[in-house]
Amino acid sequence: MYLISGLGNPGDKYQNTRHNIGFLVIEEITRGFLTTNINNPNFQAKVQKHLSNLYVRPQTFMNASGESILSIVDYYDIPNENIIIIHDDLDLPFGTVKFKVGGGHGGHNGLRSIDSHIGKDYVRIRVGIGKPENKTDVANYVLSDFSKEQFIELENIISHVIKSIDALKKLSLEEVKSTFTIKAKN
Repeated sequence: MYLISGLGNPGDKYQNTRHNIGFLVIEEITRGFLTTNINNPNFQAKVQKHLSNLYVRPQTFMNASGESILSIVDYYDIPNENIIIIHDDLDLPFGTVKFKVGGGHGGHNGLRSIDSHIGKDYVRIRVGIGKPENKTDVANYVLSDFSKEQFIELENIISHVIKSIDALKKLSLEEVKSTFTIKAKN
């Protein structure tokens, strides 16, 4: 079983924000599936099951994502090598897609929370959102909507991420990196 989680914040207010790129991926990937909704209040998440995969959107707000992930991991006894987390990354230009296992959280509070609850040895799909012009305005930037131009490009980026998720279940991380990494320009 795989746990595939996109990070974001719950609520309509945050739906199309940069911080919610993970939620947008999960919404799109499950759109074409016949899924079963799993309603367990202990999960604090929207969980959909398709075949042997769980698609998760924590409803704890970003800073407490680890609580939700841990409850699902414990309940289903999912090993960290079968956990894929999709998240926004300020340090990557918009449109960049990279993959890694472990490493630091880079100031991302969702990753910080997950790391503290389950450790760092899970697959991360890092989706670049770029940086704000004013570096002190990070919170407003990640919680603001994508520009119209970016939102148009997101369709291709999300489709690419979904293909990479399928590949991660079949190929090594190195093979996925060499095939699916996108290095966008600033």
